[in-house]
Amino acid sequence: MLRRALRLRLGPCLSGRGLGTYRRGSTLDWDGKVSEIKKKIQSIFPGGAWNPLYDTSHLPPERSDVYARASTVLSVGGIRQQFSLPQNVQLSLFSAEFLRNINEYLAVVDDPPLDLQFNPSGYLLLASEEGAAIMERNVKMQRQEGAKVCLMSPEQLQKKFPWINTEGVALASYGLENEGWFDPWCLLQGLRRKLQSMGVLFCQGEVTRFISSSSHMETASGEQLTLKRIHEVHVKMDHSQEFQPVECAIVVNAAGAWSGQIAELAGVGNGPPGTMQGTKLPVEPRKRYVYLWHCPQGPGLEAPLVADPSGAYFRREGLGNNYVGSCSPTEEEEPDPGNLEVDYDFFQEKVWPRLAQRVPAFETLKVRSAWAGYYDYNTFDQNGVVGPHPLVINMYFATGFSGHGLQQAPAVGRAVAEMVLEGHFQTINLSPFLFSRFYFGEKAQEHCIL
Repeated sequence: MLRRALRLRLGPCLSGRGLGTYRRGSTLDWDGKVSEIKKKIQSIFPGGAWNPLYDTSHLPPERSDVYARASTVLSVGGIRQQFSLPQNVQLSLFSAEFLRNINEYLAVVDDPPLDLQFNPSGYLLLASEEGAAIMERNVKMQRQEGAKVCLMSPEQLQKKFPWINTEGVALASYGLENEGWFDPWCLLQGLRRKLQSMGVLFCQGEVTRFISSSSHMETASGEQLTLKRIHEVHVKMDHSQEFQPVECAIVVNAAGAWSGQIAELAGVGNGPPGTMQGTKLPVEPRKRYVYLWHCPQGPGLEAPLVADPSGAYFRREGLGNNYVGSCSPTEEEEPDPGNLEVDYDFFQEKVWPRLAQRVPAFETLKVRSAWAGYYDYNTFDQNGVVGPHPLVINMYFATGFSGHGLQQAPAVGRAVAEMVLEGHFQTINLSPFLFSRFYFGEKAQEHCIL
């Protein structure tokens, strides 16, 4: 009965009524809705208009509705449609459209146009004999969703990319359009610039506490549920021991690798095990290394981002025979996420041998630098969490993407806006990504994780 009660309470979030899927050329005209969106947001703000009598620019606002933290600029900036779930294909298709037309979305009067340095060289995924059938099914679905992806035999692969050793490769999938990489920093700054031009205030601080009220409901079977609504957030500013109380009507938890901690502060998961109130947000920091190396005889300008069956991947960086890449560690090899120190032995022992086996020219590569960043890793099914919490009724999630959050950010932002303003997903049905799946045990498993 609890399952039924929760599904009824979420209403249109789970019903799928009125939902569509994104198709090329059918993007929402957000510019035409800016005025309407502002009015709707203003109508749910507590209090009235902001008319400060003195300079408070060094403080967070008295009222606000979004908190976020991310590792955006540490990403390798890839975008692809080669996923195993239709929802991820749809998200990345919209994001590719957004990036290709970035200055139609993010133009600011009197400011120069953005140059994302989008490189449409595609993704090349390689499959062993064991993974070939799965790849074939994935590509069929990707094409049905509108992605331009082709399959290649080892012979075709060798002919097109003669620098690849095809030993152990049974099949390859290659993105022909809307795949490649771009500058994450430029996208982040473009979004900030646009939002500031629309009156959005950015402040740097740490969320330390949520103040909420509670109400109770009883299911038909007599089970008690406690519903919470957040009214105030305490924010500690940098270089200060004091906190600023911030009133809010909604809270968007887009805190990346730290979103699980933020959710716990709001009471998510603080209940008896096996209940919805005891269900945690299963998102945690996972440290990932990215290495930059030089190889004069390496693949040329036609090289896509290559993902090997072993988990190693690489792409070109610029025009000077430089490359970036890495591979994800096994569960037993997971590094300590408490710092961002780079383990160069991991490259020597785990990454380099796999790269050199696939691209013989990489036997002579020289590592020049490296860095580490965090995945907002969803330990449940390595997929995003989008939409409201069923019991903390004004907290919304946009997290848990396990390494593909940057490329899907424009589409996810649109989805959260639809949920906040309309109460349901309008353009892409992301119901499988709702928080409630953790309680029901309904995995939206994404298998194409790099």
